[in-house]
Amino acid sequence: MLDHPTLNHLRALKLDGMAEAFAELQRQDDATELSHAEWLGLLIDREAANRSTKRYQSRMRAAKLRHGGAAIEDVNYRAPRQLDRDLFRQLAHGDWIGKRQNLIITGPCGVGKTWLACALGQKACRDGRTVLYHRLSRLFADLELAHGDGRFPRLFRQIIRTDLLILDDWGPERLTTSQRRDLMEIVEDRYQNGSIIITSQLPVDAWHDVIGEPTFADAILDRIVHNAHRLPLDGPSMRKNET
Repeated sequence: MLDHPTLNHLRALKLDGMAEAFAELQRQDDATELSHAEWLGLLIDREAANRSTKRYQSRMRAAKLRHGGAAIEDVNYRAPRQLDRDLFRQLAHGDWIGKRQNLIITGPCGVGKTWLACALGQKACRDGRTVLYHRLSRLFADLELAHGDGRFPRLFRQIIRTDLLILDDWGPERLTTSQRRDLMEIVEDRYQNGSIIITSQLPVDAWHDVIGEPTFADAILDRIVHNAHRLPLDGPSMRKNET
C-alpha cells in the first residue's frame, strides 16, 4: 500500500535514482531479507550514481566536443602515426589539467589530432572537470560577432572559466589584428588558471608567423608553449582506412 505514495514522494523530491532503486527492490523477492539500513544504503548509492551521471551528461553537453564518442579506452595505438603511448596514457590521468598546464598536438591532416583531443576532453568530463571545445576559426568569427552585439563578456567568461579549453585546428591563415587581440586576452586570462589543448597541422616553430605581430606573438606563445606538453604525430591519414 505504501509503494505508490513512496515512489510519488521520491519523484516529487526529484530523487529519481532512489525511486528507481525502490521500485526494483520491491520487485525482488529476496529484498525482504535486507535490513532497513541495507535498503537505505542501496537507495542512497543509486541516487548518488544517478546524480553523478547527470552531472557528467551536463558537462558533456556544455563541452560540445566535435567527437562526443571519443574515449581514451578506444585509442588506436597500432596506427602508424608515432603516437607516444606512455605520454598519452600519462595525459589521460589528467594531472596536467590540475596543474593548469597545456597540451599541443601537431601533425598532418587525418592523423587523429582532433579525436585524441576530444578523447582527453571526454575523460576530463568524467573526472568532474568542465571542458569547452572550439574550432579556432569559428571561435574567432563568433568573437567578432560578439563584439558587435554585446555577447562578448558572456562568451569570454565561458572561455575563461572552463577547466579545459580545446582550440582545434590552429592556422595556417595569419591572424588579423582583432584575432590577435582576442587570442591574447584568452591566453592571458587562462595563464595558470586553466589548461588549453591546441591542435595544429603546423609545427610550433611556424606559429610565430601565423600570429604575425612579433610583440603579440612573443607574449602569446610564451603563455602557451613554455608549460605545454607536446604530442607530435606523423603518418598517413587514418581516414583512408575508414569504411
